[in-house]
Amino acid sequence: MDHADAAQPQDAVAPTKAGSDSSDAAVVCSDVVIRYGDTLAVDRLSFTAHRGEVLALLGPNGAGKTSTVEALEGYRPVTSGKMRVLGLDPGRDHNALVARIGVMLQKGGVYPMLGPAQVLHLFAAYYDDPEDPDALLDLVGLRGARRTPWRRLSGGEQQRLALALALVGKPEVLFLDEPTAGVDPEGRIVVRDIITSVRDKGMCVLLTTHELAEAERVADRVVIIDHGRLLAEGTPAELASGTADGSVRFSTDPGIDTDSLAAAVAPGATVVEERPGAYRLMLASDTPSPTPTPAAVAALTSWLAERGLSLGDLRTGQSLEEAYLSITGSRTVTEPEGDQPAVPRGRGRRSRGRR
Repeated sequence: MDHADAAQPQDAVAPTKAGSDSSDAAVVCSDVVIRYGDTLAVDRLSFTAHRGEVLALLGPNGAGKTSTVEALEGYRPVTSGKMRVLGLDPGRDHNALVARIGVMLQKGGVYPMLGPAQVLHLFAAYYDDPEDPDALLDLVGLRGARRTPWRRLSGGEQQRLALALALVGKPEVLFLDEPTAGVDPEGRIVVRDIITSVRDKGMCVLLTTHELAEAERVADRVVIIDHGRLLAEGTPAELASGTADGSVRFSTDPGIDTDSLAAAVAPGATVVEERPGAYRLMLASDTPSPTPTPAAVAALTSWLAERGLSLGDLRTGQSLEEAYLSITGSRTVTEPEGDQPAVPRGRGRRSRGRR
């Protein structure tokens, strides 16, 4: 981090969300720029995450998520702008910060021959006041696999152990990288419940994920970035309503007579089969109410009932995933972020030491 930035007082950064209270701001980014040579990974990014909040940082591959999170954890410098985590500069105050944050890695960072109980007791020894390792084993559902070497755990079990390791130091801010990747449905419920529980106790949780349905379930607010720039932020409901197109999405048998259905619903309505058995009904833009009405939904269901067709799904709004695709332009980025090799975060975690 440059010397000019380091000389600024810690209160120079204000929360970016209008009306938010700075006293509960746990993570603050203000006009952050991160460059790797000529590559611009993060471009004047600003957002705030608060205590007692789950914030999901979303974006395509190459959007700058990894660079941003690693800088917040103190493992990458920023080129310009300000970052604060719990009021501390992640780079300059890294030694003071690491004992107060938890980092869940998607892969690695665990000795492959050690079982969950051994690893948790080892990591607990790095803190003055850790969580009870045995209680964490029960929390993440690994009591039965307590002696199984890490390399023999399933992918979901490894993820749950990684979450337990991130919690062992009683962090105030929890960074989660793809927390439910490779986790079975039962394990997803466990992870989801844990995230909700620690949030309710006042912890700030910042997660990155490509599992948009999971983000919609657990996130209080969402920040969407691309090419290092902020595209949108808000609650999942706010983002969905802000990009809603007034359509009704439903599923039934494939190949129905869409023209007949559209005529039965309202003049000028259209019905499109987006994929086999999945349809979108749109009312004409010049109708008195181009958004879905009970009458339009009733006409749709009556038409299906008259023909003995099933109705498997009916939504008058849209999901976070649909909002995300609309905001990002349905574009899939496949190139890497261009990040330089990071300081191994697993090694950083093991070097936290005692306070």
